[in-house]
Amino acid sequence: MRYQQTLDYLYAQLPMFHRIGPAAYKANLDNTLALAEYLGNPHAKFKSIHIAGTNGKGSVANMLASVFQEAGYKTGLCTSPHLKDFRERFRINGNKIPEQFITDFVNQHKDFFQSLKPSFFELTIAMTFDYFAREQVDIAIMETGLGGRLDSTNIITPEVSVITNVGLDHTNLLGDTVEAIAWEKAGIIKTGIPAVIGKSRPEVVGVFERKAREVGTDIFLVEQNYHIESSSLKNREDQPLLQLAIHSKGSTRIVESALTGTYQHENILTAVAAVDMINREGSFHLPENALKAGLKNVIRNTGIAGRWQILERKPLVICDTGHNADGIRSIMENIGQTPHRYLHFVLGMMNDKDISGILQLLPSEATTYYFCRPDVPRGLNTTMLRQEAEQAGLKGKEYDSVASAFAAAKSAAGQEDLVFVGGSTFVVAEVV
Repeated sequence: MRYQQTLDYLYAQLPMFHRIGPAAYKANLDNTLALAEYLGNPHAKFKSIHIAGTNGKGSVANMLASVFQEAGYKTGLCTSPHLKDFRERFRINGNKIPEQFITDFVNQHKDFFQSLKPSFFELTIAMTFDYFAREQVDIAIMETGLGGRLDSTNIITPEVSVITNVGLDHTNLLGDTVEAIAWEKAGIIKTGIPAVIGKSRPEVVGVFERKAREVGTDIFLVEQNYHIESSSLKNREDQPLLQLAIHSKGSTRIVESALTGTYQHENILTAVAAVDMINREGSFHLPENALKAGLKNVIRNTGIAGRWQILERKPLVICDTGHNADGIRSIMENIGQTPHRYLHFVLGMMNDKDISGILQLLPSEATTYYFCRPDVPRGLNTTMLRQEAEQAGLKGKEYDSVASAFAAAKSAAGQEDLVFVGGSTFVVAEVV
């Protein structure tokens, strides 16, 4: 098979959670372990950092990868889902996996895959392990796909585990309380491996402490040890940069980040704390200049997209992949701090989210909605979305595609207006 045929095979033959939902979720690690053994346990051939969390894990993963790159390490980065290109999921020093590697991997092992019948995610993680091992990366930054305890990435033994935060998402699979979801995320905490906990709700700290006692390790709560003294938005050579003064251990450091959303405050704190922990563990040396350059150059170094990303300026057009209640709250905070006369909101969602709960968080004043359905099977029917939105007091029209909704919003917007595109990663994927 050639590359496009290989992709078609992967999408058609393997159950893919981000397209079909819970039917693709495997509540055990049996296939992952079988794949790893078949491939010679490639995950044991490189060092890693493991990252879980309801929101922010992708941003933190990219920040850490960028810091390691700036420090001169050959750095693998595994994230999901992809926005445009399947190869975004596997990068080394910011470069996407070659098409030929994917084609050769699938062709060589196709018979075994057909006998095992792994999910799309199980196979792609196995491919990630194999790729990073063959390329002999110095470090791999591994983002979980869903949860943590039963996630396919959770067969690694990392240098440090990171949990960014816990919120209500994927409740049909992970549990319907933050405590239950926290227990799933805590599944990446391992014996003797320190765990950095980002935003720690009071009701989940006990969950992480219990897990740490069970496995015999320590947890480090970022919020108790790091805080932001000041923040501001700077422009350098027409690039917006978020500048933060971060206080910890009696001293203050100034950092700048190319990821400028206000919700990045907690992600930056988590990344900085993780870097400090990695340095304390001693397997790697990440100097302060690498930390600062890594945060500042994260977009250039890793190619991260869709995080409060400015697409156009007159009118201002911004997209963001936030798609659950906590993510939407953060987006609304950003919108509230962005000067604009009127808001044009291009909105599409997945059918397994808390639709009414999220809609209650959205503004009704000085806002027009452009309802659409992302082009994936899990996409929420546009009419259903509009009807639910109207019950929440939100007004707008239906469009037959993300592209037509986006075009209508831009056409209607004045020069001082804001066009925002979001509600789902898959809506953003169609405009970036």
